[in-house]
Amino acid sequence: MPKLKVKKRHAMKKAKAAEVRDRLAAEIGESAALFSSEMMEMAETDGEVTFILVDKQPLLMEIEGHIFPTLHGALKWPFPERRVVVDTGAVRFMVNGADVMRPGIISVADDVVAGGPVVIVEERYGKPLAIGIALYDAAEIQHLEKGKAVRNIHYVGDDIWNFEL
Repeated sequence: MPKLKVKKRHAMKKAKAAEVRDRLAAEIGESAALFSSEMMEMAETDGEVTFILVDKQPLLMEIEGHIFPTLHGALKWPFPERRVVVDTGAVRFMVNGADVMRPGIISVADDVVAGGPVVIVEERYGKPLAIGIALYDAAEIQHLEKGKAVRNIHYVGDDIWNFEL
């Protein structure tokens, strides 16, 4: 995947910023307030992702119809919602872009829904490793014994992580 390039960048009007905050609140609840700012911009790229810049930093992204924090956003302002915790053995695979397999999952937040974004964190320090799309609801993931549970869409070192303005 080539480096992401900005096609358009513009300041968001108050109504559009409010819409973004509402969509983010639908994804992560009250923690959406962490990403609120007077200075919000939209940066459309030549890829499948659109960045929402909060104070000139790419802390939010719109991808696959969802607005969700980027890894930089999840590192800057950790939030407890939509969280999948993986064991230490899965870390090296997550940071290389692998999907999350059920045996590597320690716990799943109850608010994880099939087709929705999740933040994948490691068990020891709770540090975000990747952003993914859940393939099943939380209850279904807990009852799985094997197989893929979360599709990885953004990880440390990918083009979204390396995006610069």
